[in-house]
Amino acid sequence: MKYYILFGPPGAGKGTQAGNMVETYKLKHISTGELLRAEIKAGTELGIKAKELIAAGCLVPDEVVEGMIESVFNTTTGVEGFLLDGFPRTLPQAKALDEMLAKRGEELTGVISLMINDEVIKARIAHRAAIEGRADDAKEETIQNRINTYHNQTEPLIDYYKAAGKYHEIDGDGGPGLEGIEVVRGRLTEVMKNL
Repeated sequence: MKYYILFGPPGAGKGTQAGNMVETYKLKHISTGELLRAEIKAGTELGIKAKELIAAGCLVPDEVVEGMIESVFNTTTGVEGFLLDGFPRTLPQAKALDEMLAKRGEELTGVISLMINDEVIKARIAHRAAIEGRADDAKEETIQNRINTYHNQTEPLIDYYKAAGKYHEIDGDGGPGLEGIEVVRGRLTEVMKNL
């Protein structure tokens, strides 16, 4: 089984690129954002708590996210691997994922990182909020909090995965529109060929 992490700041295009990767490599896409939005939509206890945290630009507790992911690992069949999007976001989560995979007799295949600068992040998130009607992406203060959270809590994972020899970075800014998406997809495909 292959286990990939699609990494990068909010708005880097992880969700956009994930669809093609899932189809091309027969992977199960695990988006923590989508899992949490499904809980929120269903109005579960977890969903109500997650909604409050997300509205404030905060992260949902590790054990909640880890439990959801382990459940997907355990209940998914008919795929050649998994594509994690939005997890891990912190060093403790990265270590928990390593332990989760070790229990399964598996290890991480690779981390593919889509990197963009903060100005591109702000523009993309604001654009996404307008198109998708995502309230969690609409406020400038919330966007800045998400960027700060990424830099402070998630960026340290780069060194962690570099040290493990699992980190592969590509430029996530291929330019505007569909053409830009295809440019980034080409870069991503080159990395996947070697994993």
